[in-house]
Amino acid sequence: MNTMKLDLSGLKCPLPALKTRKALTFIEQGDRLEVHCTDPLSAIDIPNLLNETGDRLESTDRDENGNVFLIIKTSAPVVKRKRP
Repeated sequence: MNTMKLDLSGLKCPLPALKTRKALTFIEQGDRLEVHCTDPLSAIDIPNLLNETGDRLESTDRDENGNVFLIIKTSAPVVKRKRP
């Protein structure tokens, strides 16, 4: 199990959620993504994103620097198909 760290400090909504979504496409099932955010809205946006992707939020920590999310990749990559 590998852990990828993603520092999104200083970015404002919606960038932390968008960059987290993109980072999740680069890791394998079972790997972890540790996301550091300073935007207070990330406490809402990141869990909502994971409800969409199906990945699991293992923990959320808050300190003086912001939020730290530990995410486990549980979903397979979403393949978008063109409509016929």
